[in-house]
Amino acid sequence: MDKHLQLAEYCSKHPHALSSVVDIDFLHDRLYKFNFTSSNKDLSPATIANTGEFSQWIVQTLSRNDCRYGIGGYMEHRTLYSRSPLFDTPNQEPRRLHLGIDIWSPAGTPVYAPLAGTVHSFKDNNSFGDYGATIILEHKLDGLTLYSLYGHLNTQSLDGLERNKWVNQGEQIACFGLAAENGNWPPHLHFQLMFDMQGLEGDYPGVCKLSDKDSYMQNVPDPEIILQLNRATII
Repeated sequence: MDKHLQLAEYCSKHPHALSSVVDIDFLHDRLYKFNFTSSNKDLSPATIANTGEFSQWIVQTLSRNDCRYGIGGYMEHRTLYSRSPLFDTPNQEPRRLHLGIDIWSPAGTPVYAPLAGTVHSFKDNNSFGDYGATIILEHKLDGLTLYSLYGHLNTQSLDGLERNKWVNQGEQIACFGLAAENGNWPPHLHFQLMFDMQGLEGDYPGVCKLSDKDSYMQNVPDPEIILQLNRATII
């Protein structure tokens, strides 16, 4: 069976095996869906390039719309990656297609394991524009192996971790990091799923070239199948 169908079937059969990645009140919280494509004329390249101004823009947008969290990003073709050379290679197509879902909220926001599993790997990817502190969990779901990635954490989240450490469903595993420790981004969580780590540890691309979209979609399912953010009011 196709792995995407296996995952959908598992989630359908075992709804109680899933829990929230952050503390969302699905009955009362409003989630703001950010748009980081070129169609968003309210966000200038100058603002994106300045982490302090970008962070202030995020906070003000959430406050103005009375939202605790901002969300979005899966397969979104984003202009904001031009802020870091990490996503550009000379004479090659730049990486702009986002492979995970971001959840934007203040530094210190707790992060929970949505599924039981073990610690696959972890790393401080501390280049400008990268993930910063990163944790990857491995989950066994009725014969299907799934990996979940948590990026832009605080460095304290890596303390005491070890490979193969068991993590319970709903257990707090991390917190959102400050810009100084999360790759120099406004505080948020990058949450991503993979079927195959392809030999990588503590890291996996969260952004790809548009021309590579089809190949990455085979290995990187939509995180919404786990997050189920559409249960809340999204504006």
